[in-house]
Amino acid sequence: MSRQSIRKTIIVISFILFPITLYYFSPYLIIEALTQHVIAGSFIVFSLMLIGSIFIGRLFCGWICPAGGLLESCTIINDHRITIKKAKLIKYLIWFPWILTIMILLLLAKDNLRIDFFYQTWYGISISDPYGFIIYFAVVFLIFILALTLGRRGFCHTVCWMAPFMQLGMWIQKKLHIPHLYLQATAEQCISCNMCSKKCTMSLSVMELVKSGKIEDYDCILCLECVDSCPKNIINLKLK
Repeated sequence: MSRQSIRKTIIVISFILFPITLYYFSPYLIIEALTQHVIAGSFIVFSLMLIGSIFIGRLFCGWICPAGGLLESCTIINDHRITIKKAKLIKYLIWFPWILTIMILLLLAKDNLRIDFFYQTWYGISISDPYGFIIYFAVVFLIFILALTLGRRGFCHTVCWMAPFMQLGMWIQKKLHIPHLYLQATAEQCISCNMCSKKCTMSLSVMELVKSGKIEDYDCILCLECVDSCPKNIINLKLK
C-alpha cells in the first residue's frame, strides 16, 4: 500500500467520523460556549491546531482533516487547479471578526471560565439531535459545492475557518526559527516535468518553488503528493 493510499484512507475515515467530531471543529460553538463562560472542545482543538502547526505546519489538513476527505473524493468530479489568489482572502474576512469576537468574550469571562470538552455533545458524539443533522448536512453541502464549482480543495482556499490558525502557527515558526517539518529539494536535478505542480492538492506551483531552492508556502499541507510523484526523487520531507 503506497503512502498516498494510506493518507487518503486516513482522511476518508476522518470524514466518515465527521458526524461524531463535527462540534469539535465548530467556530460557532466556541462563541456560544464563551457567552456562557465555557471553553468548549472546539476551542481546545483549535488551540492545539495553532500550537501543532508551529512544529508540523499544516500536516493536519493533508492527513487528518475530515473536510479534506470529502474534498479529495470530489476531485473525481472536478480536479481543476485553483489559481485565483483573491478567493483566498475570503477566509480572512471571516476569520478576523470571528477571532476578535472570541478575544472580547475571553476578556469579559476571564474570571469565571470553566472547561467542558463535551459541551453541547451527547457523551462526545456531535450529532445527537435533529438540529445536529441539519448543521452536519449544511456544512457537508458547503464543502461539496465549493469543491464542485471551484475545483481542487475549493473549501480550503476560500472559507476554511481552521486554515488561518495553522498559517499563524507557521508564521510564528518562521519568526522564532523553531525546528519544524519542511520540504527540501535539489533544484539542479529538476527536469522541469512539472509533475509536482500537477499533483499538488493545493494547486501550488511546486516546480517554481523547487527551482527557487525553497519549498515554503502557507498553503502547503504536507500531503507529500509532490514528493511521491517526482520521477527523480529530488523532493524530501525533512526536520529543520
